[in-house]
Amino acid sequence: MSAHSAKGSSTNLSKREGHAVRTGQTKMRRILIIEDERDIVELVRYNLEKEGFQVIAVGDGATGLAQLKKSPPDLLVLDLMLPKLSGLEVCKEVRRDQALNRLPILMLTARGEEADRVLGLELGADDYVTKPFSPRELNARIKALLRRAEPARETPRPIEVGTLAIDPASYRVTRSGKHVPLSTLEFRLLYYLASRPNRVFTRDQLLDAVWGTDRFVTPRSVDVYVRRLREKIEADPENPAFVKTVRGAGYLFEMTSEPATIGRGTRAN
Repeated sequence: MSAHSAKGSSTNLSKREGHAVRTGQTKMRRILIIEDERDIVELVRYNLEKEGFQVIAVGDGATGLAQLKKSPPDLLVLDLMLPKLSGLEVCKEVRRDQALNRLPILMLTARGEEADRVLGLELGADDYVTKPFSPRELNARIKALLRRAEPARETPRPIEVGTLAIDPASYRVTRSGKHVPLSTLEFRLLYYLASRPNRVFTRDQLLDAVWGTDRFVTPRSVDVYVRRLREKIEADPENPAFVKTVRGAGYLFEMTSEPATIGRGTRAN
């Protein structure tokens, strides 16, 4: 693959801004593409700009990470195989950064093997598309990720269980007073389970509730996200105290007694 960085990220920006005004958008959503194949960049750029997005593109992982920290976008489209710094390393760095860890990441990869897809999800990607792909499908997945990243219109109640505190107003989780960085989807999965304690949910039920009906992921993705959650919130991920597996059924958030603190609001159904 060529390491040639896509040019012209700022070309015709005024036209794109004008398009946003004509289509009634109050704020252009910014998409950063880190991809070293120019043809793919131009294909993705063309189709996203038609939808009213502002698109910035860079051609290597190191430059892309610097761009992310300088000016965080609304969503990242990230290639797996990149010069200078791989997509997996970029993904890990994003999830370690408290200012970026809620950024939706869609991974582009020529690798179609399940192990590679699972590794990308484990390292923090929210979704993946394998090459070659349909531009229409890519646009649909990007829009779905952006919808899921939007804050809830009604602020749910905060939850505190033992040393674990979950604040949905700020999407913030702490354990023993220490901040636990979670991606948006990780937080949504944790809050969904914790606000419905001691109830078993199948993988399909969790996909419908957390990922939504416009999801493009498989039930295996739930296992990946549960494993990531345990590594972050459990003192011993191999013997979890909170997110438990019910073999042959699904997952539950175990609460042996009433939470120490629950914010105002009704219990979720």
